[in-house]
Amino acid sequence: MSERPIRIGRIDYTNVWPVFHHFAESRFAGRLELVLQVPAQLNRGMAEGSIDMGPISSFAYGEHADEYVLMPDLSVSAWGKVNSILLFHRKPLEEVAQGRIALVNTSATSVNLLKILMERFYGGKPEYFSYPPKLDEMMEQADAALLIGDDAIRSSWENHGYRVTDLGEEWNRLTGCWMSFAVWAIRQETVEREPGLVAEIYRSFLESKAKGLKDPTGMISRAVETVGGTEEYWHRYFGQLNHDFGRPQWEGLSLYFRYAYELGLLKNLPPIRIWNENQILQVTE
Repeated sequence: MSERPIRIGRIDYTNVWPVFHHFAESRFAGRLELVLQVPAQLNRGMAEGSIDMGPISSFAYGEHADEYVLMPDLSVSAWGKVNSILLFHRKPLEEVAQGRIALVNTSATSVNLLKILMERFYGGKPEYFSYPPKLDEMMEQADAALLIGDDAIRSSWENHGYRVTDLGEEWNRLTGCWMSFAVWAIRQETVEREPGLVAEIYRSFLESKAKGLKDPTGMISRAVETVGGTEEYWHRYFGQLNHDFGRPQWEGLSLYFRYAYELGLLKNLPPIRIWNENQILQVTE
């Protein structure tokens, strides 16, 4: 019997709803606790050990790959548009790459993906600075502004006149690879302490994901009510997201890590370490 419940982080964004919407929390009464936070807070909680498992920024896994393992078949990924990681800009990207970019500080993966795109593919070295997710204020001080999650979605609906680049689409265009923005990670010590409970939680996540993908009606209604927009928008949004995490996604994430390492954004080149109920599989060096 565990001394305390397993603490599961939950990102406070619509992009994880297909995995969490039908998650049977009541099945685990007293054995787990859901913690709702933005990605940066969950990344920090996982690193400190106050969070045991759940979706974190892929980049945060790269920083702690020796401490974490990844659940297969669970991620927030895209083959092209992700619709919630958006760069707003007035000028072409070639000029933005030499300019000033305002960043939100809530997601390490998106910020570093932007740096990879600007510095590796556009040959620039922009000046970056952090700012709260207020598009008009950001653009008063910068040539471009990065917004993520529901802030990006709401801003994409506005008639602001800015060009909008979807970072998932741009990554796919330039590399021909998948992009995994968030991964389901588990602290190694949690796997060792509670292997049976971890396996049970994993199976419940997969069940929830299957139900969410089969019938997104409840998620769509909730999104319209809480975020705004139309049913048509949210049907398309959830349809374009992907929550798998198999070899195609592993390969895309490995390339992202390699570029991050080459640019000095990561100290080491992290392996992709995949959990299953019997062993840990290291699928990349």
